[in-house]
Amino acid sequence: MHLEIITPDRKVFEGDVVSAQFPGTDGLFEVLNNHAPLISALKSGNITVTGAAGRESFRIEGGVVEVLRNNVIVLAEGVVA
Repeated sequence: MHLEIITPDRKVFEGDVVSAQFPGTDGLFEVLNNHAPLISALKSGNITVTGAAGRESFRIEGGVVEVLRNNVIVLAEGVVA
């Protein structure tokens, strides 16, 4: 599936991933290939991405995620370096 993490200032990540774990407002959840359509609010926390090159984490300051047809878009309020 294809993942994009975007802030108001820049695109933080774009690429194909095997899975992604998100800090939802009601708890952590994971998205895999062929996931059902979903829109969810995100709280501050880590997005953990697993791809061909291994695992990578991004600390976000909240936002929203949309999952639709193996495309995942995160609109984050900010990403902490």
